Amino acid sequence: MIAKRVIPCLDVHDGQVTRGVQFGKAEEGGLRNVGDPVALAMRYNEQGADEMVFFDITASAHGRTTMVDVIERAANECFMPLTVGGGIKSVDDMFTMLRAGADKISINSSALANRDLIRAGAEKFGSQCIVVSIDAKRVAPDKWEVFSHGGRKPTGLDAVDWAKKAVALGAGEIVLNSIDADGTRAGFDLAITRRISESVGVPVVASGGAGTLEHMAEVLLEGKADAVLAASIFHFNNFTVGDVKEYLAKQKIPVRLT
Repeated sequence: MIAKRVIPCLDVHDGQVTRGVQFGKAEEGGLRNVGDPVALAMRYNEQGADEMVFFDITASAHGRTTMVDVIERAANECFMPLTVGGGIKSVDDMFTMLRAGADKISINSSALANRDLIRAGAEKFGSQCIVVSIDAKRVAPDKWEVFSHGGRKPTGLDAVDWAKKAVALGAGEIVLNSIDADGTRAGFDLAITRRISESVGVPVVASGGAGTLEHMAEVLLEGKADAVLAASIFHFNNFTVGDVKEYLAKQKIPVRLT
């Protein structure tokens, strides 16, 4: 079996890693400053993280460019693959981040606004470089809608349908963010994670809601995710990446142990 991945996520706001409860709170003072992104990336690199994700969490909302300097510094210090997202609106933007040291590019609002960006990026750099991040919110008992601009704007798109379309256009990976669960540490949304995992033929990374080691195992087993992404539990030292991997291994879930 292919090893399941454990991926810390760094939400970067004005050059610092921040963490808040729920999407779209950057402007309301609802974020805690966690620290320097490169220092945190080095810490997780040492803990055995399989990958690292950097999200400029307000880039789409405010039209700011992504943090090239942060990626360059992190790539110089870390040996794990780096994914970067936020404010990437063109193939040129993708190339800038890949040249800075990123291994994958994550697009969300820009992919919704310009679906051809997925295809163009996949054709230029390969599908393995193109990650489509989906912010999904439950809007009915068995329906999840896609939201853009950091969870601020409803799109009217069904989350499962959009995941299928993104993969058809060339996305090599889906990151599924549950708006309802994000930052709550109350557990992942297993239902939509499983639905999308069963609907696409590329890896699905579960994001939003990690609070316990049990949550991590649940979303990999019941949610059928290929990887787990978390922020708060790592930033606030609830668990190390090693703690998560040791627990998953005890549950007979294949992981890469350092």
